[in-house]
Amino acid sequence: MSSRPALNTALPEAYKSVITLNEQCEKAAADAGVSPLAVELVRIRASQINGCAFCLRMHVRDALAKGESTDRIAVIPAWRETAYFTDEERAALAIAEEITDISNPPRASDAELLTALSTQQVAVLRWLAVTINAFNRIAISSHYKVGP
Repeated sequence: MSSRPALNTALPEAYKSVITLNEQCEKAAADAGVSPLAVELVRIRASQINGCAFCLRMHVRDALAKGESTDRIAVIPAWRETAYFTDEERAALAIAEEITDISNPPRASDAELLTALSTQQVAVLRWLAVTINAFNRIAISSHYKVGP
């Protein structure tokens, strides 16, 4: 068994800064009119790409509590192949992939994103993606326990 320190407790002030950033992003999303489900879709998609079981469990539960359907959650990895998502949500999912998988060029241009979202919404969703990627890396590198 590893004696790896949990980053949230090893440097609690840094972790609190990430939590504060997340709170700022959530407020900015609400202020910009980004739907709560679009926020959760970004978190779920980034966590899927990163393989973060801890964040996936948390954000799938959050999405379900906000009214998300199991059908939509099931097809998130193949969202481009479905008609389940609104233009806003499709743009949010594209942003999640753009920020998370930085080794691949984005599939959606800024012009395409701006047909579904305002400039402020694009910025907010990118910040949300940056933030969930930070949480994914904290949870994965700290070996957060995930069990039934």
